Amino acid sequence: MLPIEIDYKHCNGCGLCERNCPGDLIFTDPLTNLPYIKYPEECWLCGACRIDCPHQCIKIIFPLCAL
Repeated sequence: MLPIEIDYKHCNGCGLCERNCPGDLIFTDPLTNLPYIKYPEECWLCGACRIDCPHQCIKIIFPLCAL
C-alpha cells in the first residue's frame, strides 16, 4: 500500500502537488499529465501535497504503529 492515494477521477493535473512536495517525490506523467508518486518509500507523510490540492484528490495513508 502506498502512503499517498491520488483520486484520478477528480484530479485535473494542475501540478500543485508536484511543485509543493518538499521531498520531490511527486512527478507528472508526460503522457497523461497526471501526478504519480515516484518514490513512495521516501514519503515523509508531511501532507503538503494534500493541503495544496484544490480538488482534494490526495489522501494520506498513515501507517499503523505498534503499541
